[in-house]
Parts: sequence; structure tokens; C-alpha cells
Amino acid sequence: MLIQASAGFGMLYRLDLTKAAMELLSALIERQEPGGEVNASQAELGARVGLSRNSANTAMALLESRNLVLRPKDRKYRTYYLHPYVASYASQEELEAAIQDAAERIEAGELPEITAPLYETAPPKRQTQPLRAVRAAG
Repeated sequence: MLIQASAGFGMLYRLDLTKAAMELLSALIERQEPGGEVNASQAELGARVGLSRNSANTAMALLESRNLVLRPKDRKYRTYYLHPYVASYASQEELEAAIQDAAERIEAGELPEITAPLYETAPPKRQTQPLRAVRAAG
């Protein structure tokens, strides 16, 4: 059983992720090895949650822009890493060491922080309008 880091999950609501990005993140979390490495293609991950190739590509780009998903510098095909703050670990000790290491690497500028979009004003909330009956033509 893996132990899930929860440091990043507390702010997921602020990340303004699409439904597709949340589903893709779910697939990544499910497929990860201890420490957050995921060896799967974007198409495989998207198909797992019912996303088209284009939707999976857009969702992955959003996850990468928020630094939830990190790519190796050499951009190895089929390899993704979950940010240490949302990755899973094999033991409590491994989790604590990884979080400590991540905090130090963020402080040193070696690891990006998970980023939420910055708005000068909050985006407008969706307005839900009640349904109403209309007369059929004819």
C-alpha cells in the first residue's frame, strides 16, 4: 500500500483545473510507482479515463503548467513525475524524507512549486439559469 502525500491536494481547488485535467491526474496517481514516477504514454493515460488524444494533450499541458506533473529534462518518452507534494511513497519515512527534500529543492530553485493561476480579481462564477419551457413552433 502506498502512502499519499497530501500537501498539494489541499490547494487543488485553487488550481482551476478542468474536469479532463482532474481525470488525467487521477490516472497518473493510479499508475505511479512509489516516488511519483509514471511510465505510460499520454494516449494510454487519456484512454484510461475516456479522453481523446487532443483532450489528453490539453489536460497534460495544464497539469504541467501548474507543476503537478514534471517531465524529465531530457523529455523521455512515456515518463512523467508527479510533484513530490502529490506523489505516493512506500513508507511514512520515505514520504517525510521526500517532502523535506522537495522543500529544500524548492527553496534552492531546483524544483518548481505547484502554482495556482494568479487573478487580479476572481473569475466570475458560472451562472446557472433555471430551465423553462418553450412552445414548440408550428
